[in-house]
Amino acid sequence: MEAVKELFARGGPLMYAIAFCSVLALGIFLERLWVFSALRRECRQLSDEVGALVREGRTDLAEARCLNARGPIASIFLAILHTSASGTATIRNTLEEEGARQVLFVNRHLGLLSTIATVSPLLGLLGTVLGMIQAFNVIAARGSGTPATLGGGISQALLTTAAGLSVAIPVILLHRYLSSRAALVLLEMEERSRALIHMLTRRS
Repeated sequence: MEAVKELFARGGPLMYAIAFCSVLALGIFLERLWVFSALRRECRQLSDEVGALVREGRTDLAEARCLNARGPIASIFLAILHTSASGTATIRNTLEEEGARQVLFVNRHLGLLSTIATVSPLLGLLGTVLGMIQAFNVIAARGSGTPATLGGGISQALLTTAAGLSVAIPVILLHRYLSSRAALVLLEMEERSRALIHMLTRRS
């Protein structure tokens, strides 16, 4: 712990901003990971339950089940069920419109994660610039510098650069991973929604 405090003291105030970015990125990753797992689980469960009710001709109970679920797949199923008597073209348009709205929910916070990956190395670069300014100020004030007098500025420059890159690189990887997970969730939602549409149009 003492070593960490020393690094932060040598790196300057921007080290705290970089540390905040890392904590925020980790929080987003864990939250989205949990949400994606819950969405896929809910998607399978709701699809099976609603499909069974539709096959039995109990669309009113299927709508009630979707109202109680309150998730993105439930919203899509509910929109489809509400327009089930309007023809295939109307149902498919409803799927596209409601699906576009739910994409925003699935991809929520991924843009912020991408921003963190971009900002973190820039904060490190800013720390580098500030550290070099500090070193040159020593030279300007004393006419020359020694390792002892220049060490603070150079240390700040190197530490903030390393910290910014240490945050940005894993965050980029986490963003790519979550983006692929989000794509899988959206694909499964689309497939199960189309299966429900096929079931409804076959009954009519």
